[in-house]
Amino acid sequence: MVANVWLDRRTGKLAFNVGDKRYRILSAGAGTDKKPEIDPTQALDGDGSSPAAILVSTFSDELAIHYGGRSKIFGISLKNRGAIPLAGHAGKAFWFSNKTGEFVSSTFYYERYPAWVNEWNDKKLALQYSGKSWELLKDKSTYLFGAAADKLQGPDFAGYGRKFPHPYGKADGKYYTTLLTTSPVGDELTLDFAKTLIEREQLGRHDVPDYLAISFSSTDYIGHFFGPSSLEMEDNLLRLDRTLADLFAYVDRYVGLENVLIVLAADHGSPEAPGYLNEFGIKARYLKPENWDTEPAIASLKKRFGIGRELISKYEHPYVYLNYGVIRDRGLNQSDVERAVATELMKLDGIALAISSTALRENTLPSTPLIETVLRNYNPERSGDIFVVFEPHSFLDEAEGLPALVHHGSPWRYDTYVPIVFAGGSLTARRIYREIQTVDVAPTLAAIVGVKPPSGARGVPLVEVLQSQIGSTTVNP
Repeated sequence: MVANVWLDRRTGKLAFNVGDKRYRILSAGAGTDKKPEIDPTQALDGDGSSPAAILVSTFSDELAIHYGGRSKIFGISLKNRGAIPLAGHAGKAFWFSNKTGEFVSSTFYYERYPAWVNEWNDKKLALQYSGKSWELLKDKSTYLFGAAADKLQGPDFAGYGRKFPHPYGKADGKYYTTLLTTSPVGDELTLDFAKTLIEREQLGRHDVPDYLAISFSSTDYIGHFFGPSSLEMEDNLLRLDRTLADLFAYVDRYVGLENVLIVLAADHGSPEAPGYLNEFGIKARYLKPENWDTEPAIASLKKRFGIGRELISKYEHPYVYLNYGVIRDRGLNQSDVERAVATELMKLDGIALAISSTALRENTLPSTPLIETVLRNYNPERSGDIFVVFEPHSFLDEAEGLPALVHHGSPWRYDTYVPIVFAGGSLTARRIYREIQTVDVAPTLAAIVGVKPPSGARGVPLVEVLQSQIGSTTVNP
């Protein structure tokens, strides 16, 4: 998975990482959403989704294989790309449809929904917020970012506003469900669905481990929209604490936390919004890749190669895609053009590194932490022609005019600094001060449960967690 989307060279169209038209969405009317959204990739999944693009096994797959399919495995998220990789190939995935306000799945997982899913969707819980707003949980003066709330810059979106209260609008509004997911409501709906699933699927009630992976995705949307150091994010995290406490209390009553291993983690970090950084004297800005083809360095290169049309076909973060037609028509060598464009891109303001796919494929590059990070993202079938690393605190300014203030996807520390917490069972409280990787989580879970690590895993089990698990009771969900 090199990115959320990549250019399929066979079709010339963008491929969404979990989009799969062979497996339609089970709920009527819950397929493609053509309207512009906070998350535009939601409009790329066609009318179907599956884990087919995942080329290796996942922890959930190995759990299913080891226990002969007896483990119950589920992934839940507001996003299909949040639920599907967690559920893997062998589990079941559910995600929220902005078109219907329901949790949905595809025919990859079910021929028809279990009765409890239809019952939950029939309650239409998303409609109860019609005409309401996201209000602050506490008095504004008690918040760290309360005094700075009115400084937040950026475009408004569908009347949602840039300061509290944030109105959701009426339930029949064009962006009603989108705004729900860009608030703590998205996580509250996810929690209610998860609690219903635990009870109705009888998780943790038999003699093999079960696995429930929940992606509380509102934090991601709120972070993009408002930035991490905002009153909105602060209020969201206060509410997320309550949501998690509610979940753990429910699991304790239903299964007993002594029988449960909890892992809390994130898939990425977040940069600060440029405006916020500028207040502290830190240079931060947005870059516009759509202008690169007209930059003097690239224009000079086009003249050198005798190219009168666009040389850069598309930038899909973090890759530049070249215009293959013009390269072919001019009889140019693809590798030579890639290297030349990478060299010229490096001269542009805001670009720290540009590496051609040819160089990545041949792996003749010096061994540095930054280049090793880039190499781990490379896939010859999916990666673009040139991998671009922006300078620290330089960010993508998306051409669609989306209201997001920040975008992640760099190798810099702010994008890779995430929490990883293990709790429950016999674990004792301690804090570890050493660098670990998010990819260490799956091998650690595999070691605890006693199954093989995922087939493509490069992480290592976290010894501190394993040492605390010695002598513990069997872990259930």
